[in-house]
Amino acid sequence: METWLEPLELEGKLVKLIPLQKSHKTDLLKAATDGKLWELWYTSVPSETTIDNYIATALEDQKAGTALPFCIVDKSTNTIVGSTRYLNGEAQNRRVEIGATWYAKSVQRSGINTECKYLLLSHAFEELNTIAVEFKTHFFNFPSRNAILRLGAKQEGIIRNHRIDANGKYRDTVIFSILESEWPTVKHSLEYKMNKRY
Repeated sequence: METWLEPLELEGKLVKLIPLQKSHKTDLLKAATDGKLWELWYTSVPSETTIDNYIATALEDQKAGTALPFCIVDKSTNTIVGSTRYLNGEAQNRRVEIGATWYAKSVQRSGINTECKYLLLSHAFEELNTIAVEFKTHFFNFPSRNAILRLGAKQEGIIRNHRIDANGKYRDTVIFSILESEWPTVKHSLEYKMNKRY
């Protein structure tokens, strides 16, 4: 149980998820520059000033056994186009969160997000035997909220004044989840969407 979240690669038709490493710094920054994603006030995308801390925190959480960060590689160009991770892993409760996800603007709404989530959810439910997968996002991150709902997750609620951001602003956090019993139907829905696109 101590090594529940083991580093691994996950691969689909469009993307490959590879374990995040310090050596990915330049490629991650290049991806984040595509659309100046760090300017989105309601999300946390690394910039030149925050990238070192971003990677260090992700790798520290991985070492602690609670996270597994990935770089997202677009197979058509063999370039890193974003990042995602398992977070807040609880081996004893067989629960994990999927989050800290962002994509270069040029690959948004391309099918890459759907496939990434499919790969992560499949591994979580079918290999890690999770009983629930959580998603959390900022109340004002409506694109993310809508994308999570499109996956088939259900909104559980809103935690008000959940966080204080770097600018001292209060963040309300919206929580969603997919349960083990719901996975077969969610999986079927995601496969249907992906097959329509391929």
